[in-house]
Amino acid sequence: MITSEQQYIDLYEQARQVIFDHAPEAMNAVRDEAFEDFRRQGFPSKKVERYKYTDMQKLFEPDYGVNLNRLQIPVDPYETFRCDVPNLSTSLYFVINDSFFRGERSVEGGGRIPYSNPKLPEGVVIGSLNELSSLHTPHSTLLEKYYAKLAKTSDDAVTALNTMLAQDGLLVYVPKNVKVDRAIQVINILKAPSNLPQRGEAMMMNRRVLIVLEESAEIKMLFCDHTADDRNFLATQVIEAYVGENASLDLYCLEETHYKNVRVSNVYIDQQANSRVNHNVITLHNGVTRNKLDLTFSGEGAECQCYGCVIADKQQHVDNNTLITHKVPHCTSNELYKYVLDDQSTGAFAGRVLVEHGAQKTSSQMTNQNLTATKEARMYTQPMLEIYADDVKCAHGSTVGQLNDAALFYMRQRGISLEEAKLLLQNAFINEVIDHMALEPLRDRLHYLVEKRFRGELNKCAGCRLCK
Repeated sequence: MITSEQQYIDLYEQARQVIFDHAPEAMNAVRDEAFEDFRRQGFPSKKVERYKYTDMQKLFEPDYGVNLNRLQIPVDPYETFRCDVPNLSTSLYFVINDSFFRGERSVEGGGRIPYSNPKLPEGVVIGSLNELSSLHTPHSTLLEKYYAKLAKTSDDAVTALNTMLAQDGLLVYVPKNVKVDRAIQVINILKAPSNLPQRGEAMMMNRRVLIVLEESAEIKMLFCDHTADDRNFLATQVIEAYVGENASLDLYCLEETHYKNVRVSNVYIDQQANSRVNHNVITLHNGVTRNKLDLTFSGEGAECQCYGCVIADKQQHVDNNTLITHKVPHCTSNELYKYVLDDQSTGAFAGRVLVEHGAQKTSSQMTNQNLTATKEARMYTQPMLEIYADDVKCAHGSTVGQLNDAALFYMRQRGISLEEAKLLLQNAFINEVIDHMALEPLRDRLHYLVEKRFRGELNKCAGCRLCK
């Protein structure tokens, strides 16, 4: 019997040269080591503490197709795709599966023109890891300096798998003292090749993102995940973000896929002195989702705000796992994650704050609050503090409950139906997370999307003509 990991070991050994031929040198330089780390570890079982709520071996069991030859997938996202988060005044980019999109788009009157990326401040780079590396510009050295340095393949099998198979990705670079005023919106579209013989055939993609902010740089980024086919997809994603001294990063991740989609995302963030990070993960529609955040304070005076909201029903599964490491004094972290679970859905939150020796004057707050709308819904919550310093201010807490009967009764006495009363209470519960988001247009749009989701109207993006 072939184990879940054995098929990927065989795949790499058989297709190693093909993978190398379609990837830049900096990615290939760490590939063999990642393979050995993956072969040594194998997929984690539920006995592994950080994976106890999601069966990773089962997720990777199917025989997924992988586009190792980098065959072009015909799609015109600029013309046919309409994200459900419009009018944000963003600079728009597309990633098709795991490749930066640089193609053509249709124009009025017929014909096609090259897709033109938005104009950016001088020195800012957003583009394909593969392309930028091959140009041999000063930016190509960024991969050698930063790629796979935070995302340690020896510590995580999924990160190792992604590193050994990924062939392209997205590079975001903001030089010293540069502020990108306009938010960057990246639409991740999952689409299968048109020549697949069966609609049910599964596809796997491995996406990389490298974000580098030099001293006093600022940027706001929104990643939107969508599916464009009625296929079984598995997407692994590894994001590495280096936030320099006095720099500021707002990172929003919004998932609106479908019930056949499996998403495994690992985010690694390193913060230098007096930097600021605002990380938000929003799951509105999915199949199985597993998000991991590893954030490290490497410089004093840094601050992070981490928020998450989950709405799940049917048999959907969402697992958020966070580790915030305070290595130095005078840093502040705040986490707030909220779940609303209906039907037979499952949610999990495991958060750990590690305060190392000498990290005095640390301030940390971790909160996880959850609503289960049915007796069949399940929520697992595990907030943890591990403290090795004696002058700190840390707290954590979690709650799991149902809608307040007194509040429901109060609203029904005033002519509000039971269903509408439940919707209002659920909205108010989730909106506490959304209200913390600094990107105002996104905040306003999410209020609308959350209400649609609770009303069962968010099966796919409005206006998306790729989803038939």
